[in-house]
Amino acid sequence: MTTYSSGTVTLKAPAATVYEKLSNLENLQDLIDKVPADRIPEDKRAMFENIKITSDTIEVPGGPMGSLIFRVTEREAPKLIRLKGEGIPIEMSLSLHIAPQTESTSSANVDLDINLPAMLKPMIGGQIQKIANQFGDVLGAIPFS
Repeated sequence: MTTYSSGTVTLKAPAATVYEKLSNLENLQDLIDKVPADRIPEDKRAMFENIKITSDTIEVPGGPMGSLIFRVTEREAPKLIRLKGEGIPIEMSLSLHIAPQTESTSSANVDLDINLPAMLKPMIGGQIQKIANQFGDVLGAIPFS
């Protein structure tokens, strides 16, 4: 497994609040619904509109390859939420680490663990790092109040 980590972001909410909001994935639906249409590339709109969310899963349509499902496999309040990829040919998990900073702020980062064949790491490792960084950027943009 290779780990790709986002940078650490400061969040304007206590760790318990961040955990509470993100540990139930259904809370993400509200965020998805608020994304302005002009921020979604035309060729990705149908996929974006067909994301399915339950309290424990996020299912993203994957075209001919089928759907990509992330299922919550571990919750440790208020510091860890781990999801594992399903329906994909490689083993992958995403871990959200939350740490308290002050009474009203916390920090968070995302680790993307992926079991890539050695020959693919040089070719797509940079792209996977960008995805991990984007997860961190999204965390920083979430309104927790």
